Amino acid sequence: MSDSAKSQESKGIALTDRQRIAWLRLIRSDNVGPVTFRDLINHVGSAETALEMLPELSRRGGSTRAIRIATVAEAERELAIAARCGARFVGIGEPDYPAALRQIDGAPPLLAVKGRASTGTAPALGIVGARNASISGAKFAAMIARDVGRAGYTIISGLARGIDTAAHRASLDTGTIAVLAGGIDKPYPPENVPLLDEITGGQGLAITEMPFGWEPRARDFPRRNRLIAGVALGLAVVEAASRSGSLITARYAADFGRLVFAVPGSPLDPRCHGTNGLLKDGAVVTTEARDILEALAPLSRIDLFDQPQAREAENDVDIGTERRPAAALPGDREREAIIDALGPTPVETDDIIRHTGFAASAVYLVLLELDLAGRLHRHPGGLVSLEPLG
Repeated sequence: MSDSAKSQESKGIALTDRQRIAWLRLIRSDNVGPVTFRDLINHVGSAETALEMLPELSRRGGSTRAIRIATVAEAERELAIAARCGARFVGIGEPDYPAALRQIDGAPPLLAVKGRASTGTAPALGIVGARNASISGAKFAAMIARDVGRAGYTIISGLARGIDTAAHRASLDTGTIAVLAGGIDKPYPPENVPLLDEITGGQGLAITEMPFGWEPRARDFPRRNRLIAGVALGLAVVEAASRSGSLITARYAADFGRLVFAVPGSPLDPRCHGTNGLLKDGAVVTTEARDILEALAPLSRIDLFDQPQAREAENDVDIGTERRPAAALPGDREREAIIDALGPTPVETDDIIRHTGFAASAVYLVLLELDLAGRLHRHPGGLVSLEPLG
């Protein structure tokens, strides 16, 4: 294959307008999260077909109520709002979707983005820490962001007060990504709206998986933290209390196989208890940017950012409209046995397959039906449990 052909292949394939509307409708429909979205596409081959099958799949899962399916008008309205805000939606198989994020389980199928698209495709370092940062902590975060940014990495953080703000400001010229917990039109905190405008109006980018108009709630911030960890190759934590969102981000980063860096601090400062704990757990001791750059160098050379981005076999997501052959429907006996194997205790899907002796395709389909019916609870690590009826 010629270099030009390889380059074209690595750029991925863009969604058509019709596909983008179908994807947006599907992810905005009831009981359809990123994992369910992927499983639906894998089962039926396209978002349009999945939308047609949602009522039947939900009914087979035991739902007694009609599932709410986002309409074409709702999707078009959100696309119009995005356009008015200077934003757009990027699908997981498209060239502007962050490459590292595609590798995690349950990656968002669609991201709302605003700003310089290429910033999202460069290798990134996450920097997070205390909102009530000390002066020295904020200065150190800025120094790390500036030096690592100059080395060619994008800096990603959560637009929060304190360490996040310092990291974003220090990397405005080299490229920074702000991950939002709400819609792009609902940034938080309000005092950082001017900073967000600087980011999206310059070399930076804002991203979120939440709908336009979505006011961030407390439970949305861990989802934001998960995106930070997923987009980055490594995460640097500067000042974090023992119970903090920064440690949640660090746990996600470790789960995703990312490098975790921690800045040591005084044992007398509560803002450093979390970072010192990370060091005890094996995080990389970080006292200068070189510590990060030397550790990230081997990872940033991985051919992660040149992989084809729209291949069914590689991404488990089909952006075409051609339907795959559907697996045979499990019978009532199989369905009952699979449901009976579930309970309130989380279990691995492979254990269900071994326990029941049924084909993996049958087990996955029944789990999908239960999920759409609102009866399945998904846990970290791919574990599942059955929600009690009523």
